[in-house]
Amino acid sequence: MTGQNARRVTVVPNGPVLVEGPVELVTDDGETHTSDRFVVAVCACRRSKRFPFCDTSHRKRVRTDVAEHRDDSS
Repeated sequence: MTGQNARRVTVVPNGPVLVEGPVELVTDDGETHTSDRFVVAVCACRRSKRFPFCDTSHRKRVRTDVAEHRDDSS
């Protein structure tokens, strides 16, 4: 796939998968979701209330190494 048909997909570490839009997503249950946005953030953590689209719920996760450090310092 090259030229005008190509879509850029960017995997964000610890974040969503960014897809150049417009897109049509089909989830594992067969439901189709569409977006005509320029770039679509697809949820990779499955925590999103807007799944399959990202709502930044992945940012609310507390890192274990930080939580353990806090417990040790008390």
